[in-house]
Parts: sequence; structure tokens; C-alpha cells
Amino acid sequence: MLRVGYIGLGLMGKPIARNILKAGFPLAAHNRSQAAVDELAAEGAVRASSPAGVAAQADIVFTNLPDSPDVEKVVLGERGIIEAVHDGLIFIDNSTIKPAVARRIAAELAKKGVYALDAPVSGGDIGAKNATLTVMVGGEASALQRAMPVLQAIGKTITHVGGPGAGQVAKAANQIMVAAQMVAMG
Repeated sequence: MLRVGYIGLGLMGKPIARNILKAGFPLAAHNRSQAAVDELAAEGAVRASSPAGVAAQADIVFTNLPDSPDVEKVVLGERGIIEAVHDGLIFIDNSTIKPAVARRIAAELAKKGVYALDAPVSGGDIGAKNATLTVMVGGEASALQRAMPVLQAIGKTITHVGGPGAGQVAKAANQIMVAAQMVAMG
């Protein structure tokens, strides 16, 4: 059974992490505010005091954070995921960030033998709660295949769209189409 870590337990992250836990995967959780961690710990998750603490006890580490600098700090910064990498670790970012940042993070983690998948999601908080998200994945196909059982616990449509950064490009295109439809409706 894959051990999973989740960092960033906000509007989208907490229900996604909860669905991973409900699917039976051991889960380590970390968040800036402890209330969300406490809630998941009451449901069986293990607390981690830092992103590195999550990575140390996981086979797959997810992040779901507000913006590019947040993801960079959590992955590459002090007490970040990169400080506790180990053989076989896969990093998956559910955040919506700049494709160039996703590619840079993937390159830095690759130097340590870690695969990175940029896997932004679409479907909103309802999709997160109901595990019906659409996941657009950029990165190595073999890493996606290994992570697929966990991704299937959070989404209904999981699509590999290319190499590092491609998931973020697909998400941006999706957002443009949504905005265009909203403008047309208006």
C-alpha cells in the first residue's frame, strides 16, 4: 500500500486528502494552520511538523498551495520536501501554478532521483468533496502509472497531457475556455 503525504489543507486540499484517507491509503498531513491537520488526524491521518516530515514518511507527496512561490518554498526551501527525498518518492502538485515553475521544480527534484508530476485539478470544491475532479497531469508517464491508484481516489478523469509543465498549460487553457464561456453568457 502506497503511503501518501498531503501538504496544503485548504478549500480543495482538505477534501482531496480526506478522499485519499477514505480510500485506505496511510496519510501524513501538514498545513500552516493546525485545525485542518487536527481534523484529519481525528480521522486517522498522521501529523507532520514540516514538508520534509511529510516526505520522510511517504511514497507520494502531494501539495495544494495558493501560488508558485508557495510551492517553491514548500518543495525546495528550508525543511522542504527536497530535504527528505528518498528512493521511489513521487511529488505531485495539485496547485495551479506557472508552467515554468513546475518545470523548474521537476528539474531540481530529478537531480535527487525524484519524479515530479504537475497535476492541477478542475471541478471546484464540490468535485474535491465528491472525488470527481478532472486531473491534468504533466510529467513522466511511469510515475503517473505508479501514482494512478491514489489519483483515482480523488478524480474521475485523469489525463496525461505531456512532460513537466504540461499539466499547468492544460489547466491554463481550461481556465481560458471557462472564462470565455462566462463572458459569452454575460
